[in-house]
Amino acid sequence: MGVLTSVQEAIATNAERVGPSVVGLGRGWGLGSGVVIADGRVLTNAHNVRREQVTVVFADGRRETGEWTGADPDLDLAVLSVDTGAAPPVTWEPGAAPGIGTAVLALANPGGRGLRTTLGFVASDGRSFRGPRGRRIAGAIEHTAPLPRGSSGGPLVDVEGRLLGLNALRLEGGLIVAVPATAAVKERTEGLARGEAPASPRLGVAVAPPRAARRMRRAVGLPERPGLLVRAVEDDSPAAAAGIEAGDLLAAADGTELGTVDVLYELLDSVSDGGSLELTVVRGTEERPVKVEFEASGAPA
Repeated sequence: MGVLTSVQEAIATNAERVGPSVVGLGRGWGLGSGVVIADGRVLTNAHNVRREQVTVVFADGRRETGEWTGADPDLDLAVLSVDTGAAPPVTWEPGAAPGIGTAVLALANPGGRGLRTTLGFVASDGRSFRGPRGRRIAGAIEHTAPLPRGSSGGPLVDVEGRLLGLNALRLEGGLIVAVPATAAVKERTEGLARGEAPASPRLGVAVAPPRAARRMRRAVGLPERPGLLVRAVEDDSPAAAAGIEAGDLLAAADGTELGTVDVLYELLDSVSDGGSLELTVVRGTEERPVKVEFEASGAPA
């Protein structure tokens, strides 16, 4: 009974300690959850951002309208500006990553339907998963604390109530992955709270992986080529300004063959502020070089 009592106390203590910092986003089966990180600021996942304003439900039932100040889909993070009232910020003191077997608690307020607190253990550390725009988020925490739908954006804490990560995605088998609450992530979050744009340059395209690209080219009678097939191009993006169109194949960037989308992201990350990227673009059977230029701020065009 001693172990069970300790588990019960850990869950109850953290529900009382961290629960007031946890918020719901939307109504009913709404957008998800979030956590107060500072006076007037709530942190959640970028994939929860669907409109400029959202209803924020606090632990005491109070409802406020919040507005997004910044989002970074590459890290699946977004910051919301809202009157947090007496809701305390979660304790965020970045330290060493939790090892396998570390006891953790996951908290959520799915769509404002009430606090959930569950106990689990770190199943794997140093994992990675793809964010909303396809970039890999490194250092993710995989854990066993079960969560219901609408819990993404809620905090993962240790038994002392300190923030370890932001729950983001449910995997097959019921495991959950969380964006790690590292010092770098905290710094990025503080920038988003100030309204700063994501630092990594973006092409502004949606692409299909090489295997799908080869299959689709073969289906329309075109020769197979390694590369990334452009499925869509954002209006007013650097790619659109460079003349890239849906159906183009991105075969190489700065002379490096694009064997995977991760290669493209690595090359984008190496572009200097206000720099450019030389792409080899195949349209049908024609191959040509295309220079894509990025704004000096590093923000999406």
